[in-house]
Formats: sequence, structure tokens, C-alpha cells
Amino acid sequence: MSQAKTGILLVNLGTPEAPTPTAVKRYLRQFLSDTRVVDTPRLLWWPLLRGVILPIRSPRVAKLYQSVWMEEGSPLMVYSRRQEKALAARLTDMPVVLGMSYGNPSLESAVDSLLAQGVDHLVVLSLYPQYSCSTVAAVWDELARILATRRRIPGVTFIRDYADNELYIKALASSARASFEKHGEPDLLLLSYHGIPQRFADEGDDYPQRCRDTTRELVSALGLPPEKVMMTFQSRFGREPWLTPYTDETFKMLGEKGVKHIQVMSPGFSADCLETLEEIAVQNREIFLEAGGAKYEYIPALNDSPEHIDMMVSLVMKSR
Repeated sequence: MSQAKTGILLVNLGTPEAPTPTAVKRYLRQFLSDTRVVDTPRLLWWPLLRGVILPIRSPRVAKLYQSVWMEEGSPLMVYSRRQEKALAARLTDMPVVLGMSYGNPSLESAVDSLLAQGVDHLVVLSLYPQYSCSTVAAVWDELARILATRRRIPGVTFIRDYADNELYIKALASSARASFEKHGEPDLLLLSYHGIPQRFADEGDDYPQRCRDTTRELVSALGLPPEKVMMTFQSRFGREPWLTPYTDETFKMLGEKGVKHIQVMSPGFSADCLETLEEIAVQNREIFLEAGGAKYEYIPALNDSPEHIDMMVSLVMKSR
């Protein structure tokens, strides 16, 4: 019996192709049209999205992208490509292809590329450490939609998440320790995760628990007393309540309370992007310093660090 040929589908959220209002509008239209992301009834949502949100937000978001854009392109794409290349170098007997939930390279093009290489077993590694219906489930939905049009479909191993994976926690801890050695141990280590509407959690999304799992394991690995670590949620959108405490409001409160030195990491982001490089590293730094804080450092995402790639290799090998 011949052995199945395994291919690795590496997935992340996606990014505009250029830091321009037109490219950002195209990207946001696709992203915000996904019912996993915004589940407002379409009759209400389409006019609001197309008539108000896209025209107003696209130029503003394009300026933010311009502030973080790298020579090789969007930070998320640059780091994702590096991850793809590093993982492929380690898994020489398995093709590795990157696909994005929104924008390019599309998930469909990635699946087609793997199938064209004779793959009959897909290992899907979505680089969202903590499961959420708005991220991981959206990948599941799109993968099912793609395969629904094929006569011959591969076997699929879908890695749901890796919130408390030992190698993931080890990589985060190493990153935090390196920052402590460089800048001194802070008064507080703040862990900022991307938020979701509170309603999603009320309806069964276990994302908040998976964030708590990561936080618990990381605090344990670092040996920090619980009072020196705080968990918050960033990047809320719209008017309904999202998971609390909110990152920006927390930074203001901490500065006003007299906390002087904070270091912050965003363990839910596997690659640096607009939400980490601009929102956390710039906007929230200003909030904290203006409120009375003195020292603020952002600890970069794991990106293509060797320990991060080690974790990916381990996850994939267990799932092949």
C-alpha cells in the first residue's frame, strides 16, 4: 500500500496588497463580509459596510499601514513568507504552501498548489494560537467551500489551535526573558490578545478560556507572581461589548495609578502586523506615557524565530 503524500497548508488572516486606500478597501470588503467576522444581518450590514465603513475607514487604515510597511511589503506577509520558507526548509519531504483567509495568496490558490503537487493528505496549520470562531472556524468554512467543488478530496488533519502547547509556551517565555534581560524586568508584563464580541463567547466560543490557558502556562514558565502579569483584549470594533478589560483603557488606568515600567506582548499574534506594530507598539505606548508611565517596551511576535519554527515542525509531525 502506497504511503499518502502529505502537504502543509499554512494559514494566516491576510493583508492588503499595498498601503493604499484602494487596496485596503478591497481587503476590508472581503474581511468584513465574512459572517464569521461580522454576523449582523446582511440587509442591515451591506449598506453600512459599503456606504459608511469602507469609505471612511479605508483611507485612515491605509495611512496606518504606510507607517509600518516594510521594504518587502506588509509585515504580516513578510513574516508569513519567512515562516513558510523556514518550515519548508525543515520539512524537505513535504510541500509547504501559505494561504490567507482574505486577500492573496488565497486559501484556494494554496490548496490548488498542494493538490497539483500530488498531495493526498493536508495538514492545516492555522497560525492562530487560540481558537476563535472568527478566525480558525473561518478557515474551516473556506476549506470546506473549496473542497466542495472538487471531485477528489484529500484527507485532512485540521490543527484546531495550540494555546497551551509546550513548545509554543517555551518560545513565548524565551522571548519575554530576552526582553527582560535587555530592558530590565518590568513592574508589569501585559499580555494583550485580540478581542472578540462578548456575545460570541456567550454563545459558546471558548476563545477567552484558550487565552487564559496561554496566560496561565506562560506565567508558570516565567515564574512570575500573578500580580506582575495582566491579560487584556485589544482591537475592538463596532458598538457592542467586546471581551474586557480593554487594552487601551487599561494602559491609561495603569499610567494614572503610578505604574512606571510596562512590557507588553501579544501572544495571539504569530506574526507582527498592523495590530501589533502600530496599535500596540505606537498607539498604546503613547496612551501609557501620557497617563504618567515612564518606560514601555513591546516584545515582538514570535515571527520566524527558530523556536517558533521548532513548534510548527512538532505540530505538523504529530499530525502527518
